[in-house]
Amino acid sequence: MRRRASLVLLALAVFCAALAPLLRWYAYPRLAKIPPNQYQEMVLEAKDATLLDYTGGMQPKKVDKVTIVQTLKGNVEASREIEASAGKDVVVWDTLSYIIGPDGKMVSQIPERYIFDAHTQDPVHATGEMVDGDAVKRQGIEFKWPFFTEPRDYLYFDAQTRTSSPIHYVGPRRFKGMDVYYFEQTIPWTKVAMPKKMPIEGIDPATIEAATGTTLWYTAKVRFWVDPVTGAPVNAEQDIQQEMRGGIASGGPDGKLTAFAGHVTMREDYSDYTVDLVKANRAKVLALHTYAPAGLAAGGLALLGLALWLEARGRRVRDDERVPRDDERVPRDDERVPRDGVSA
Repeated sequence: MRRRASLVLLALAVFCAALAPLLRWYAYPRLAKIPPNQYQEMVLEAKDATLLDYTGGMQPKKVDKVTIVQTLKGNVEASREIEASAGKDVVVWDTLSYIIGPDGKMVSQIPERYIFDAHTQDPVHATGEMVDGDAVKRQGIEFKWPFFTEPRDYLYFDAQTRTSSPIHYVGPRRFKGMDVYYFEQTIPWTKVAMPKKMPIEGIDPATIEAATGTTLWYTAKVRFWVDPVTGAPVNAEQDIQQEMRGGIASGGPDGKLTAFAGHVTMREDYSDYTVDLVKANRAKVLALHTYAPAGLAAGGLALLGLALWLEARGRRVRDDERVPRDDERVPRDDERVPRDGVSA
């Protein structure tokens, strides 16, 4: 029975030892993916901001709050079409940044289509990749860092400038009980395209620069607190400035007019929701990547040790119970030979 049990334990140890690397290097890359049908909503606010009053003389004024509602919707049908030619799991996010003034009316809205690898988060270039209707070819990441984010700089895409530049790793931080990585990026003053959707009906942004000579410029300092396991930002802050420069609207060739200036932060209730969501997904990713493979490897070693112990114990018992051969048998008292060779 001991020998049979040791063989069973040895088989289980081999099974665990084989399953551990299979789970880590085969199952994990295929199971740790962004779902193609993800839907998420986020609300950000800029309190005590400066906003251009488009209907009140085109002058900047202080407002109590500007609200930015960001929606993210996974386009399953589009991802399946791109996957057919890309040969890998692809996620297509259709996003919309909807900016609302203090009166509840729209200031502008910017749609995006972001296409990326479901596991690595690397951009995938395909027809439909755009920002506000303009075709783009992203380099680097946007919205989300890769699983198991490294403490280093990354190339990050900025939707306003339609360009990518390094976002710098600053160091570890604590945020609402989580150990996170903190990143910063500064966008210098850059001429950008005007939003195609403006608060004044009948204005075509494409013709504003040609007709008035006025251009839109933008600068920002962006901060992200990122969970290194899932690569998901749990908090984001931006110091954004936009200026109308030159032309009739800004008062002459050297004129400047603030279109927006404010410190944008995530609303507290959405921040709490994001932290809870990331914590739940973090446990799943760690189970696939670390806990299950390590547990299987440790279990395999324990089973192997137990199998060897049972086998060794069984051999000792068999040696003790083995019937001695004739030349090993201990003679009876009546068979013992005296020292002088005379039988008793």
